Amino acid sequence: MPSLPNKDDAKKFHALGVGSVTALSLIAPASFDDRRLSSEFTTNLPCVIDATVESITKTPKTLKILFFAHTLEERIEGVIFNPKPYMVHQFTLHERAFFSGKALLESGRWQMIQPVKIPAVGSLVPIYKTPLRADVMRRLIAKHITVEALTTDGLPQPIAQTLYDLHFPKLPIPLGAQQLHALKFAELFDYMRRLRLKRRFHPTHYKASGDVAAWSKKLPFTLTDDQKKAITEIRKDLRRENAARRMIVGDVGSGKTMVILASVVLMHPYRSLLMAPTTILAAQLFEEAQKFLPNLKIALVTNATKKGSLEEFDFIIGTHALLYRELPECALVMVDEQHRFGTAQRNALSKLTENDSPPHFLQFSATPIPRTLAMIESAHIDVSLIVQTPFTKVIATKIIGKSDFPPLLEHIRGEIAQDHQVLLVYPLVEQSESINYQSIEEARGYWEKNFENVYVTHGKDKEKEAVLREFRDKGSLLIATTVVEVGISLPRLTTVIIVGAERLGLSTLHQLRGRVSRTGLQGYCYLYTNTSGKNVRLESFGRCTSGFEIAALDLKFRSSGDLLEGSIQSGKKLRWADIGEDEEVVREVKHYLEGS
Repeated sequence: MPSLPNKDDAKKFHALGVGSVTALSLIAPASFDDRRLSSEFTTNLPCVIDATVESITKTPKTLKILFFAHTLEERIEGVIFNPKPYMVHQFTLHERAFFSGKALLESGRWQMIQPVKIPAVGSLVPIYKTPLRADVMRRLIAKHITVEALTTDGLPQPIAQTLYDLHFPKLPIPLGAQQLHALKFAELFDYMRRLRLKRRFHPTHYKASGDVAAWSKKLPFTLTDDQKKAITEIRKDLRRENAARRMIVGDVGSGKTMVILASVVLMHPYRSLLMAPTTILAAQLFEEAQKFLPNLKIALVTNATKKGSLEEFDFIIGTHALLYRELPECALVMVDEQHRFGTAQRNALSKLTENDSPPHFLQFSATPIPRTLAMIESAHIDVSLIVQTPFTKVIATKIIGKSDFPPLLEHIRGEIAQDHQVLLVYPLVEQSESINYQSIEEARGYWEKNFENVYVTHGKDKEKEAVLREFRDKGSLLIATTVVEVGISLPRLTTVIIVGAERLGLSTLHQLRGRVSRTGLQGYCYLYTNTSGKNVRLESFGRCTSGFEIAALDLKFRSSGDLLEGSIQSGKKLRWADIGEDEEVVREVKHYLEGS
């Protein structure tokens, strides 16, 4: 970005919330004051005349001025209602000047309503809705928005020209496809450029040399193409001069665990470390690692683990308890379900393991994002998407209400009779007057009375992980809050019933639905709601099965949020571009940035 000429302009840029001339150009005129001389009048539209004041008549409530309009060669009456003194002073008898006002045809004669004297004619004067005074804003735009300034700031010449013409048009034209494309391109360019500036590159001496191909051939199943693609991208990262910073985004059940283990194989004989958000998830990953990495020494670190040296282990898996341990040198640091940890926690983990050389850093997330968002994020961090799943899930999704309760009970009994498990998700632990649904405490009595092997847990339950483990092995019906959204694998779970489904975000609903049919069994998801009438959001959710489709749908209903600041998770932050709709423009900007 070119440096700002003076402190005053810098203050104005700050007041407008912009940091570059490109960002300034995105403040498009709200309208234009047309100061071109009128060759004819149109009623109720602005008009401009070159005229001489022939007479001025003032009454208590009006000021009437008789003009002779030279270009039209006719007399026109100007009328000002409730005139203020400064309005009166702008008219001088016999003076010839330019005047602007709204044209009105009254009894066959043209009038000019609320006429004002203007300094010059011949242009369209932009009107901006900003915190700055109108004339100050116009001067700032005229000074900084030039084709040369915009191209110097990095924009392609055609985009710069279109944006310049938007602020200084020769004719009053509406905002069309060309102008909208230029605004979207410039906004995404400025946004992704700032993301790139946030990116940091750190040289590392850790280079991957593990034989992942030999390892994958010994697996009892074939990896999906998406898993292979993600592993290939990671292998390239781990062999570069700079420490890797990559986010791997995979849908529920897409096989991210195998990508994690492949990364450990790639990095061996260097040590790898993985942090997971819960003890259950850490234990599951530990079990999988023992099964598929039999030649490596693997440690599990939780709050219950005795403290001791971890130097002898090739792969350390743990919860946030890792943050309070003295960790040995690690070449690869991974975080699973990265959104469950704060930025400070993730940073603390990578710093705990740093020695002379920074480790490679991989983040894994089961919260899918749309491709457009992934392309934008890639300006800041490398992104891999795992869209495929190892097997096709068959989950029937249905919206139900009170009248559907009897057949729902029959379904639950039928599934339990087949040694399948059922999950009931309630919105609250205890009763609330503000929410029209039963809480866990209100509902549990009914289920415990009518069914056997009923387990109950929630977020405040200190024993929740033990309850979930016992339910996995012995339970029939689990009553819980969204605490089960991420984590434990329940191979026998075939049915989830979500009470008050309309209150939850689509990504949360998808995570809950993803708990069922993890081993290929027929799955069922019931969305229980007390609301009457059609629920477009839930119906749309029911038709989508892919988490990436759900993420795009979530954008449509909730808007895109703010990637750069990280402070807003929903609510539109981009003014012109729509992350849900403008994939082509995002791709165009990404390609342009990569070539620059």
